[in-house]
Amino acid sequence: MDVAEADRLRDDLAEFASDVFASLTRAGWQDRAAAYLQGLMIDGRRKSIQPMAARLQGVHEQALNHFVTNSPWQVEPVRRRIAALADQAIVPTAWAIDDTGLLKCGTASPCVARQYTGTAGKVTNCQIAVSVSMVTDTASCPVDWRLFLPESWDPASPKATSDVHNRRRRAGISDDVTHREKWRLALDMIDELLRWGHRPPLIVADCGYGDAAEFRLALTERGLPHLVQVSGRLTAYPASTIRTAGDYAGVGSYPTPRYQQPAPTLTELITTGTGKARRVTWRPGSRSRGGRPLLMSSHFVFTRVRPAGRTLLSAHRGEDPPEAWLIAEWPPGNPEPIKYWLSDLPARTARRTLIRWAKLRWRIEHDYREVKTGLGLDHYEGRTWQGWHHHVTLVSAAHIFLTLQRLDPKTHAPE
Repeated sequence: MDVAEADRLRDDLAEFASDVFASLTRAGWQDRAAAYLQGLMIDGRRKSIQPMAARLQGVHEQALNHFVTNSPWQVEPVRRRIAALADQAIVPTAWAIDDTGLLKCGTASPCVARQYTGTAGKVTNCQIAVSVSMVTDTASCPVDWRLFLPESWDPASPKATSDVHNRRRRAGISDDVTHREKWRLALDMIDELLRWGHRPPLIVADCGYGDAAEFRLALTERGLPHLVQVSGRLTAYPASTIRTAGDYAGVGSYPTPRYQQPAPTLTELITTGTGKARRVTWRPGSRSRGGRPLLMSSHFVFTRVRPAGRTLLSAHRGEDPPEAWLIAEWPPGNPEPIKYWLSDLPARTARRTLIRWAKLRWRIEHDYREVKTGLGLDHYEGRTWQGWHHHVTLVSAAHIFLTLQRLDPKTHAPE
């Protein structure tokens, strides 16, 4: 990068910071926000406060630490502006819901506990961050965050540790913050984004969220279409199954129509012959052969079902649950499918479109990899609830800044 390009980038960052952090009105706060973003975007080094301050000219470590850890600035106005920029620049195909583990060695960081995380593939000492990203096949950005509070950190839970009150006090966790399932945190963020004037074309998520019938039902109640991965153990009726009433005994009320047999699992539905797996190609991949990208493809079964389960049948008592797509990825040679999805998209939706959108969730994995390895999402060493939320908000700001740079052919991303 030559001097002119470096100067232009610094000007772009200063203009970006004055826009995104306009709600930070105290003297020096916007400058420290811009400095923190610059520190996050420097390649190949630890992104905790001390080493960042050491390599940023004119930045005092104590001032930067106070800005992130203790300064009482609100994250909501900043995230609201980040979401507006992402929505306009990315024009998302979907909002992707997911969570990621931030591995920790000690026990003082807010909400750290021994819990399962896909980051390590096992139960380990970590924090869990839940996020919403606006995504397309070519661009994405995490625009909202929640820190999952395990039951061991909730005084009202029987699983709370004996020192939970002291741990919460040291971390600065207010009394109104309690344990909530990750899918409820996701709904909180979706509702927040809706209040900010955004609306998703589609919600995509993995089975950690898709398996929760309450989550899928809540999306339907909000009028938000979804295509979510689920486990094969969930149950559903074929769409053609009819509820019937038993014989009338001649006295009392007539029997209520109901399903006469228990709903089969999704695995049973697919493996007992609901349809033949068909090959679907959905997009070019990252690998190439002979200078041409290899196409992403696999084999899938498509069928229409009525998702069952106690929650859904209770919600639609006396009525048939709505029809939905059941999609199963079943590569040749496998004894049963390897993945399943449920979606309330219209029956006329093209199969290739369904698969392209089902597979779109890979972008959030890309986000997590980028914000961890490139922007130091998991490098933060502070031990306060407020500091954690400040840090992840600043990481999202750095991410959307770089995304805007990449999407604008007139600008250059930092070297």
